Amino acid sequence: MRAAFGQLYVSLWDFQARTEEEVSFRAGELLLLLEEQGDWWKAEVVDEAGRRSGRVGYVPRNYLAEQETGDTEPWFFGELSRTEAGNILMSPENKRGTFLVRASEKQGFDHALSVRDQNCVRHFKILQNKQGKFHVNTTSFFSDLESLIQHYTERSLIDGLLLTTPCMKKGPDVNDFSEDTADVWERQRDEFELTNKLGSGNFGDVYEAMWTSGRVPVKVAIKVMKAVMTCQNDFRAETQFMKRLQHRHLLPLYAVCSQADPYYIIMEFMPKGDLLNLLRGSQGKNLLSSDLLDMAYQVVDGMEYLEARNYIHRDLAARNILVGKDNLCKVADFGMARIVKDDVYLSQIKNIPYRWTAPEALLYGRFSTKADVWSFGVLLFEIITHGQSPYPGLSNSEVLPEIERGYRMPQPKDCPYKVYNVMLSCWENEPQARPTFATLKANVEHLICYEETEYCP
Repeated sequence: MRAAFGQLYVSLWDFQARTEEEVSFRAGELLLLLEEQGDWWKAEVVDEAGRRSGRVGYVPRNYLAEQETGDTEPWFFGELSRTEAGNILMSPENKRGTFLVRASEKQGFDHALSVRDQNCVRHFKILQNKQGKFHVNTTSFFSDLESLIQHYTERSLIDGLLLTTPCMKKGPDVNDFSEDTADVWERQRDEFELTNKLGSGNFGDVYEAMWTSGRVPVKVAIKVMKAVMTCQNDFRAETQFMKRLQHRHLLPLYAVCSQADPYYIIMEFMPKGDLLNLLRGSQGKNLLSSDLLDMAYQVVDGMEYLEARNYIHRDLAARNILVGKDNLCKVADFGMARIVKDDVYLSQIKNIPYRWTAPEALLYGRFSTKADVWSFGVLLFEIITHGQSPYPGLSNSEVLPEIERGYRMPQPKDCPYKVYNVMLSCWENEPQARPTFATLKANVEHLICYEETEYCP
């Protein structure tokens, strides 16, 4: 959302102030922007004539939309993945015909219409022709989204479905960080209370924690780094760069504690944990193939962003993909190998993820974005098989010799050949023969495009 001083915004949900610095408001009230500060804006509640009320304070910017835009419509949900939209619409309170419009992540169209049928959710592209008219088929065209939705709500069917009521819209999560918390990168360790160990990895242990220095306590995840590190300046430079990598499908870094060992890296807390455990659990068993492919698309979307900035992950695997509300997936641990001494990471055989690592990286230490592409092929195998371990039946020591002889994992049971073909393209022996993440993004999108098709009666 682009802000302009003195601009009027509409509140989309009720918000109850929790501190004296904040201001409460009701859904539908107008707010005058006074100051833009990251995720919190200073604003004043005004009436419909623009008269000021004196109710001034900080408000969460994701609760606001510009006046007189489609963002204020009850059916517009902003940027959602297909999986997120499906989870929202399948909530018990939503019935057949409940719908929402979302900003599409896919290439070639800006919006998608998601509609609940009986026990599933169907998705349709909303296209625009050369004249800028919106349409979901080739017979009816509309000047704007509002007219399109009104048409299919009142009188016409989309593939046998009549739009009934907009999906119930819940307020988004509030970023509880104050401006001081958000802007100061180096933090003191006593600001954090470690509460629960979440897991261990190559680079350290991860804990659930509370960050207590902001307006209200914030739940975060903290990676407590292992003692063998680069120098403090290298660590700070690398993590500062990682902080600037902002993308919907990358786990954001909030801050660090690097005054003494062990170093802390403070990150967003993802309530559903890592993708591997989700795939292997009861929820993973209920995921449809289209849901699985959408998760793969979210990962490749984040990796395309890293690729465009010449940034290498080095440890791409389901265990390093974290999952949030409505199955939003974010790539985590990107750059971790770069802030640990390379000779340490490569010399300890137990720390090399053999089953995910490209042969040129295992043999010669040649990590590149094309090595990440190899790892994505293995990650796609994990996703499609609901979390099976790659190279079943082979020990770690047997994997590389078999790969050098030309062995590739066979097509998994119930895996469509087109999906398997994407895996094989990632496992080309020559790195330059592998696709880029930009190409993979288009390929994975093509695999699921039938779920968001142009409906032709």
